[in-house]
Amino acid sequence: MKEEAKKRPLIILTGPTAVGKTALSIKLAEETGGEIISADSMQVYRHMNIGSAKIRPEETKGVPHHLIDVLDPWEEFNVTVFQRMAKQAIREIWGRDHIPILAGGTGFYIQAVLYDIDFTENAEDTSIRKALERTAQEKGAAYLHQMLKEVDEKAAAQIHANNIKRVVRALEYYMQTGQKISEHNEQERRRESAYNACYFVLNDKRESVYARIDRRVDQMLSEGLVREVKALKEMGCTRDMVSMQGLGYKEILGYLDGEYDLERAIYLIKRDTRHFAKRQLTWFRRERDVIWLDRQEFASEGEILACMLQKCREKKIIGPTGAMEPIEEERNSL
Repeated sequence: MKEEAKKRPLIILTGPTAVGKTALSIKLAEETGGEIISADSMQVYRHMNIGSAKIRPEETKGVPHHLIDVLDPWEEFNVTVFQRMAKQAIREIWGRDHIPILAGGTGFYIQAVLYDIDFTENAEDTSIRKALERTAQEKGAAYLHQMLKEVDEKAAAQIHANNIKRVVRALEYYMQTGQKISEHNEQERRRESAYNACYFVLNDKRESVYARIDRRVDQMLSEGLVREVKALKEMGCTRDMVSMQGLGYKEILGYLDGEYDLERAIYLIKRDTRHFAKRQLTWFRRERDVIWLDRQEFASEGEILACMLQKCREKKIIGPTGAMEPIEEERNSL
């Protein structure tokens, strides 16, 4: 515990999509004097509000949020960019003597920050990546995924074929280094974190999560998801852009392009989002030192919050009053 107290604090709140992370993160930030960093691969984009379930300004209750609306949909965004932006935000939040709260459902992004994974090797050589992206366009996602399966079966089992960005990244890493990315990630996962972190995973019964997903998709449609995607298309956004491969966006694009009717698009969004939630949980179960918050074990949201605050006190992230504990040592250079 003495060693942990020398590290700078970080709170992580994650869990499957639609489980209720956003509302809980606001309450947690209010109690701890924290600021929220979005760990979401879609909410970074401007003009993509409905499909990304982006928090509305009036819902933030004055809690500062970071990494939301910072890029246009045609700009490049990946784990390396996220890691750089998140670390900068963390330093700025510490500078205000506040606690950074990393909140969102993209487990790989969270891991990249928590263990400070190094992505710089061969980062400037994009020739392999571009060749793989051409292969995906010409021969399809399934073909590219099969290529990955042949060199790294474990990574192929963990990465969905439609997640072309991550399939390309895994193949690129193997071709550049000769090492399987699944082995590399396992080595990185065993590294000690530079943070004194509380890593919370909010979860619920599967049927409850699936019901929440269905309600969220219906709400997105009623709020104007089709109009939002149509507007993005009119702005010049195309399905080969990373931003337009997000859940909800690619399916509505298919509808707008006449590939199927709206009913089919809605079915695909709900089905694929449920599959995504399942993969998220698989990822979080592999992570170490996580604190699971199963909704059915608590009588109320207030009890969940009280549990989180107690865990943060035990790790000396916050003091008895909820404010950040003072750090005696020199600030971490992250």
